[in-house]
Amino acid sequence: MKKHIPNSITCCNLISGCIATYFAFNGKAEMALLWIVIGAVFDFFDGMIARLLHVSSPIGKELDSLADDITFGVAPSTIIFSQLQDMAYPTFLEPLCGYLPFAAFIMAAFSALRLAKFNLDERQALGFIGLPTPANALFWGSLLVGFGKELQGYSWGLYLILAGILISSWLLVSEIPMFALKFKQWGWKGNEVKYIFLLTCIPLIVIFGISSFAIIIAWYVILSAIVKQSPVQK
Repeated sequence: MKKHIPNSITCCNLISGCIATYFAFNGKAEMALLWIVIGAVFDFFDGMIARLLHVSSPIGKELDSLADDITFGVAPSTIIFSQLQDMAYPTFLEPLCGYLPFAAFIMAAFSALRLAKFNLDERQALGFIGLPTPANALFWGSLLVGFGKELQGYSWGLYLILAGILISSWLLVSEIPMFALKFKQWGWKGNEVKYIFLLTCIPLIVIFGISSFAIIIAWYVILSAIVKQSPVQK
């Protein structure tokens, strides 16, 4: 019986992603983001419980990737899709306004590619190579929940989102080493980057609220690129 517990939690992650996608298609970005976060909680606990119960399996690993692509690939892509449907298009792009929103799903494909690469990449034991899919999903969810209406009001908002899709897709499969927030010990030495990151996140959350997570993820990518640590977790 216990061997089915982690996979059941993984399925809860997948179901959360399906619910998030439903809300995203209906233009309810706040609810979509909420269910992405709920899915992330399930994603955190399924692997941990599998290790605690000593019931890790190849099926669980594959199921986890499938669930992650729904919750952290398809769901945030659908949030972008709905946002692009509501954007103002310049005159020369109006003939494409029914098609351009589908560009959002490029990111879902690259999320799947990133997850497949992760399953085969033995270098990512204690850090990441490329942007993790949950971080990418959180970035887009919080960005469009916090600034979606503002982006609709600017002529350059459309170009910014389309460029962001391409940049995110590249970051997901890039070879940029990114640190993970896992501590072998709690001292400052050896954890400087992690503590600096966490300390700078606090004022951002206080000032910007839910929108801060988009800023925090962007800061995480920039800091990772600066320090260029050797990767060592998922």
